[in-house]
Amino acid sequence: MEDINMLNKKSIDDINVKGKRVLCRCDFNVPLDGSRITDETRLVAALPTIKKLIADGGKVILCSHLGKPKGPDAAFSLAPVAKRLSELLGQEVKFAADDTVVGDNARAAVAAMNDGDVILLENTRFRPEETKNGEAFSKDLASIADVFVNDAFGTAHRAHCSNVGVTQFVDTAVVGYLMQKEIDFLGNAVNNPVRPFVAILGGSKVSSKISVINNLLDKVDTLIIGGGMSYTFQKAHGGNVGKSLVEDDYLDFAKEMMKKAEEKGVKMLIPIDTVVAKEFSNDSPSHVVEAGHQADDDMGMDIGPKTCELYKEALKDAKTVVWNGPMGVFEFPNFAAGTIAVAEELAQLKDATTIIGGGDSAAAVNNLGFGDKMTHISTGGGASLEFLEGKELPGVVAANDK
Repeated sequence: MEDINMLNKKSIDDINVKGKRVLCRCDFNVPLDGSRITDETRLVAALPTIKKLIADGGKVILCSHLGKPKGPDAAFSLAPVAKRLSELLGQEVKFAADDTVVGDNARAAVAAMNDGDVILLENTRFRPEETKNGEAFSKDLASIADVFVNDAFGTAHRAHCSNVGVTQFVDTAVVGYLMQKEIDFLGNAVNNPVRPFVAILGGSKVSSKISVINNLLDKVDTLIIGGGMSYTFQKAHGGNVGKSLVEDDYLDFAKEMMKKAEEKGVKMLIPIDTVVAKEFSNDSPSHVVEAGHQADDDMGMDIGPKTCELYKEALKDAKTVVWNGPMGVFEFPNFAAGTIAVAEELAQLKDATTIIGGGDSAAAVNNLGFGDKMTHISTGGGASLEFLEGKELPGVVAANDK
């Protein structure tokens, strides 16, 4: 990856938007219960960029996708977002209801804007071309804008009309504050970490983390493996993992990675004990066994107490930590101990940069109440994974270079 391509982008601080129409791509893909927003983290995260554009006298036109509608669908309308954003900003966010996103309603609303006004377009995925990066929709979006700001890290790994296509038809394309923060934290952690650099990878599957493991072994000092994916490593090590989740197709890969770690002098830690149960449920009776010594009908549910101590010890001196994926079935309270232990250890690290890579790990850290103790919690699970794989993110690459 050419670091310069991703890490040196123009931001909203590098341009003057006064009197200009600014199309700002946000990530308002929020969970809805009817028309009630049940988690507004993403709305709050977008406010600094929106406020800056308002203060600078731009005509602020917000756009986002929500869910995966198959064409126009009232259940996926962004109308509730416009209402809540108006309250959060303390000024009206006018909603442009157009099934075609950029229709007569939107064009009239844009034409009537004064400096500092804000409107929100309808769900960009109401247009089938959005996810295919179709030129017609990209041109429609560009036709109502002088400047494009991308602040949606959650979709940065996808090349869609509203984050990549539109940049071909506007003169100025920059990143917003949220996007800049993600690039700074994830980019610097991976390409220029303060050492010791420790990565913690969990979650269920090795197959979804292959490139991440491979890329991080070239960069980290210690790699900690937990979660369902650890059983593939334990089995590759020659242990019996009973009926735990195992990807037999990846046993050779696991062996290769252990060998690569050894050759590179990277400490690669896999669990030394495991909490097992007979059934996949919170109330299934459980006990602890030594790793690789499971009975045939044992299912691994969490890392064991000795492993928790081992992992905490490995984190004690860390200066940069990236964590992606829980240590066990953390959604069952009885099997959340491993994930909690890691979160607690990260929460008390002094002068370390702790980065949580979105998705389940972000949910775990927030649910456990440690969110404010982490340096950075990524807003994009998929995008942060691709960052850790060393891939270029189309949504970032599309912005103008400094």
